[in-house]
Amino acid sequence: MLFDAANLIPILPEIAILVTASVVLVLDLYLKEKDKDINHTLTLIGLLVAIGLTGAVGGGEARVVFDGNVVRDGLTDLLRGAILVVSLLAFVYSRPWLKDRGLFVGEFYVLGLFAILGMLIMVSANSFLTIYLGLELQALCLYALVAFDRDSKKGAEAAMKYFVLGALGSGMLLYGVSMIYGATGSIEFGPVAQAVAEQGMDNKVLVFGVVFLVIGVGFKFGAVPFHMWVPDIYEGAPTPAVLLLGSAPKIAAFALAIRMLVDGLEAIQPDWQGMLLILAVLSMGLGNLVAIAQTNIKRMLAYSTISHVGFIFLGLLAGTAQGYASAMFYAIVYAVMSTGAFGILLILSRKGFDAENLDDLKGLNDRDSWYAAMMALMMFSMAGVPPTVGFMAKLLVLESVVRIDLVWLALVAVAFSIIGAFYYLRVVKVIYFDKPDPDMPVLTTSGGVRFAMSLNGLSMLVLGLFPAALLSWCQSVFV
Repeated sequence: MLFDAANLIPILPEIAILVTASVVLVLDLYLKEKDKDINHTLTLIGLLVAIGLTGAVGGGEARVVFDGNVVRDGLTDLLRGAILVVSLLAFVYSRPWLKDRGLFVGEFYVLGLFAILGMLIMVSANSFLTIYLGLELQALCLYALVAFDRDSKKGAEAAMKYFVLGALGSGMLLYGVSMIYGATGSIEFGPVAQAVAEQGMDNKVLVFGVVFLVIGVGFKFGAVPFHMWVPDIYEGAPTPAVLLLGSAPKIAAFALAIRMLVDGLEAIQPDWQGMLLILAVLSMGLGNLVAIAQTNIKRMLAYSTISHVGFIFLGLLAGTAQGYASAMFYAIVYAVMSTGAFGILLILSRKGFDAENLDDLKGLNDRDSWYAAMMALMMFSMAGVPPTVGFMAKLLVLESVVRIDLVWLALVAVAFSIIGAFYYLRVVKVIYFDKPDPDMPVLTTSGGVRFAMSLNGLSMLVLGLFPAALLSWCQSVFV
């Protein structure tokens, strides 16, 4: 492969994140304890520059570079922007928590930035090899972030579980990729799609390859029955790590599914549709039913994540441009909702106290009515209550499955959604109708965090009332 400097232009956002991570890594060695804020500022500047570069290099015709391994198209532009904005909010919310616990060190920012770089590589991938490299870069950084608090036994246990099960999922995915390479003779999505269209499902190696690939995708999404790592990791990991792990990676996982299943294997969509249908129903059912029994809000949000993955799969299995666009809309909206919900938990936490149980949210309205309203908006949106954007996201995926005559599936999704509304509304009830514990620490926060949370919370309402801009952008990707 000959080096051409022009090939670097489509990947300028990735280069900006790489440079920022490298600068923070080196500079942190020479910073005194009182100057560690520089890491935080540099990280936010790097993310803002990457967002600006995404807009600068985005738009226009799709461009394939690096011998067909990397692509910049509409999907890349939108998902890149969403990942960077959500990550920016995550770093803003995390800073006070890290400072209170003496964990305000450069490693958190370096690992976070490299995880974001892995996600950006995944959304820009045009071959199975590139997407796998991005996935592993993201996963290795997230394993380390889960074990970031070295004094926490729960964190170490969660990291070990995450590493073992994550490695199992990666192994399944890689095994599937190797079989598809064996069946088609290529790892680039274009040639693979052509070979699959010619062979169909007659090639047994290809059949097994697709099965392992779907299992790998299920693992990475945390879909039932490959969900066992999700609740334990959400409960055991430090909340800033859960915030990073539970938001932007869902957008990257959506890119993983679209690139592999749609770009590479769309010709056999009816064959992987059945597998996704089973995963979707199981995820919506188990996620919503088990979440009702949770008193730990991090575990409740973990099971909530599993149920939302089921809804994202509804859009994917539809196999139409409308279905893919609705799944993309849902993945982006879910990442923003999740960021806000975990952001509130970080705001409520103080040194020696982590807001992890439902009781910790008691009487939040009496302590800070604005944050109570923002958390209520997140919960209403997750439950799918109009006019929040969560309602619109659910409506769009349901419409996509109704249009392919899977009315029964839409009814099942509505039923589980109504069941799920119980535990989200329970949080709202605790916030507004229960009295706060008199021993609860005083809620103090910075202007920057309040501003970011206000944007985050109000976006639930604004996007719900005016969804056309984001929706039309998602639809334009799959025209």
